[in-house]
Amino acid sequence: MSKIAVIKTGGKQYKVEEGQTLKVEKLDADKGAKVKLDTLLIADDKQLDLGQPSLGDKVEAEVLDTAKNKKVTVVKYKNKTRYKRTVGHRQILTTLKIVKIV
Repeated sequence: MSKIAVIKTGGKQYKVEEGQTLKVEKLDADKGAKVKLDTLLIADDKQLDLGQPSLGDKVEAEVLDTAKNKKVTVVKYKNKTRYKRTVGHRQILTTLKIVKIV
């Protein structure tokens, strides 16, 4: 088993391994930039490090791309009052490749 880590970004937590690619909420970094992510837990075969509340910036990732996700349509409707509103939203996502877990 290789090292795994639990990182926190964009208000969400992700379980990651080295070499893994994942999409997270938008990060302010350019394509090809290296970013360090807040780490909550690091584990391998022999050892488990658990942060109280975090271990600091122990996971390094490379920004591959920033793009928009699929459109989510939100509809508000009230019966018998002629009220209907439709709103669309496209969340911006950043694609990361996990380079190293310290």
